[in-house]
Parts: sequence; C-alpha cells; structure tokens
Amino acid sequence: MKGIILAGGTGSRLHPLTHSVSKQLMPIYDKPLIYYPLSVLMIAQIRDILIITEPSQQEGFIKLLGDGSELGISISYASQPSPDGIAQAFIIGESFINKEKVALILGDNIYYGNHLSQILNEALLSSKSANIFAYEISNPKDFGVLEFDANGKILSIEEKPTHPKSNYVVTGMYFYDNSVIDIAKSVKPSSRGELEITSINQHYLSSGQIEAHKLGRGFTWMDAGTHNGLLDAGNFIKLIEDRQGKKIGCIEEIAYSQSWISSDQMIKIANRYKKNLYGKYILSLIN
Repeated sequence: MKGIILAGGTGSRLHPLTHSVSKQLMPIYDKPLIYYPLSVLMIAQIRDILIITEPSQQEGFIKLLGDGSELGISISYASQPSPDGIAQAFIIGESFINKEKVALILGDNIYYGNHLSQILNEALLSSKSANIFAYEISNPKDFGVLEFDANGKILSIEEKPTHPKSNYVVTGMYFYDNSVIDIAKSVKPSSRGELEITSINQHYLSSGQIEAHKLGRGFTWMDAGTHNGLLDAGNFIKLIEDRQGKKIGCIEEIAYSQSWISSDQMIKIANRYKKNLYGKYILSLIN
C-alpha cells in the first residue's frame, strides 16, 4: 500500500502564523506537525510515501525530511497548485499510486491511543474497498457525519450537516483500493468549489464497500489546523510525554523499532540533536 500526506492548502485558519510557513511545519511541542501523520503511516508499515504540498512551501519539507532514506522509507513530493479539496490528492498522486491501494492522511491530524497499530492493521486487512476512521465529538457540524445502524453498519455520510444524525465524524485518514483514482476523477465540485472526500465515501457506501473503524474513548484524535487546535495539541503532547517519558510521533523511534534503520544511523541522528532532549531521547532508545 502507498501512503499520501496531504499538506497543501493556504493554512488560512492559522493566519497570520502561516503567511510565510506551512502549517504542517509549525511546531507541536517538540516536533513539526507533519511528524505526527507521517508516524501513523509508518506504524501502518507504509514505507512509500508522497507528500503533497503548496508549491512555494515544498522546499521546507524537503529540507526537513529529504527522500526519507535516513528513516528507511521513500518520500517523494508533489504540488497542489490550489486547494481544490481533499479528493484532489488522488488525482495529483495518480502516477505515484499506480496500481496499488492507498492510504491518505491529512497533514494537520494527530492520532494517539492504545492499540493504534492494531486498528490500522484491521483496516489494512479489511475485505472492504474503503476503510475510514470514526471519532465521537461534542460538536460534529463542521465535519463529515456518520449515521450507524444498531450493528455498526454505516447508513449515511453527510458533509457538514445542519442537523447531524450522530456525534460520530469521519477523521482525516482514509484507506482505499485503487479504484479511488477513477472515483476522484468523477467527483463534481461542491458548492464550496471543492472535490469533497465525502463524495468519494458516499460512492463506496452506495456499493456497500465501506467500513468505519470507531476510535473509542481511550483514543485521541486532534485537528491542529486552528489556533486553538495548535495550542491544545502542543499542550496534550507535552503532558503525555512528560508523564510517560515516551515520545509521541517520534519517526526515528518507529523506524528503529521496525528495524528499518541501524543503531549507527540512530546515533548519527541523535548527534544532530545532541543539545536538546529530543536527541537524548533517541540516544536512550539504543542504550
């Protein structure tokens, strides 16, 4: 399976912070925001990854992550000239996806919780052509809202409804089969002028080929694309890391635990950050 991180857009919800820098390069406590969605794809054993960026910001991502070889993965880049909707990612990434399945994750989303790898694995092994991840929130009106029957089967998916049929929303991570490329090409722009990801999900729903994996009460999903979201995410990460002494979204740790990189490579990375706690943490993983 291929992986795509959608890190384009203008970051208008975070202006003036993002006038000169991509929001996915903004700090979430001790790491850039993009580390968190990247770490999720790595936990899912996805090693071939495309990062879609706003054209003027691409150089910053390349400087930060390079081609991914330092992490034992492959990272390539593409541009999204204008923010025309999440579904556009599959059209931009068509040649990258080729004939494989694909996982898409939004560059400003953070996932944290017990059994994350198990949940991802269930989605990877699902017999359904589309797998999405549902989370219960108190105010679902600004998201794609899911309606379930008594057995947990999806009945409907509505984009930003005035009267939500449940408090479960579709989070910013989606696993699809290869037909998603053609489906995305058939999507018509919404009233907002965007190619909505909800239209893709509704297409799979109409054929009975979509499954929602509920992220329970012991799980945290955060959209860090607003000022409050950015601050809340940073405070949350700091709290958990201080309490547990473990890093969240540490891409070097994940690569090392998967045996994608060696101890020598970890030492090299740790030396780069030797003047701060992040470097000391990486070094402690070897010791």
